[in-house]
Amino acid sequence: MHLPQKKIIELNNVGITYSNGRSPFSGIDFAVDEGDFVAVTGPNGGGKTTLLRLILKLLQPTSGKVTYRRAGKEVKQLNIGYLPQKNAIDSSFPITVEEVVASGLKSTSKLFHRLNQEEKNAIVSTLELVGLTDLRNASIGQISGGQLQRALLGRAIISRPDVLVLDEPLSYVDKSFEARLYQIIADLAKHTTIILVSHDISVISQMANRHIIIDGSVHECKAAHHFVRSDCR
Repeated sequence: MHLPQKKIIELNNVGITYSNGRSPFSGIDFAVDEGDFVAVTGPNGGGKTTLLRLILKLLQPTSGKVTYRRAGKEVKQLNIGYLPQKNAIDSSFPITVEEVVASGLKSTSKLFHRLNQEEKNAIVSTLELVGLTDLRNASIGQISGGQLQRALLGRAIISRPDVLVLDEPLSYVDKSFEARLYQIIADLAKHTTIILVSHDISVISQMANRHIIIDGSVHECKAAHHFVRSDCR
């Protein structure tokens, strides 16, 4: 579902320069519309994760501005679900699978607050969706990398976000769950704006309506095939 002319995220002349002087990109003008499914690809070190962190406002741009909009008006926050790369998570942290998923509830001001029935139901259905019902009480240090990735996916989607940002969602996911993951993403795309970073967009390309290439610059690919940068000029 693509609803044109309804911008939800807008980057205007955005750039970032690190303390060591390195600048992945600058002067970026880029907007995401409600209902977009944006696939982002590019080489390692090209700036994909940096772009996501700017979009999420986890990084502040050195220049330019990142703006969130709702119904055409600028707002400070959006309901955004975020699946980071697994290596950004400390597996030794003493938390269970269920607590990871529950931490995605937007109403939780602290992790161990008293859950209402609606929240409990959301946790149960999300654990079932990502296939972790039997592991709900396991600590994240006891589960596999693929299972942790699924728990983090559950955390990202439990609140039914307006925007879902996925950074390499296929990383560590076992092959037995991969087809299920594609189906979950396809179902979410019917009512959620999605921004997805992946090295391999062979399947994702069939679901996405837009393709962004990041390699020291950011440009949108209009070619029929999206695997070679030169195809997208």
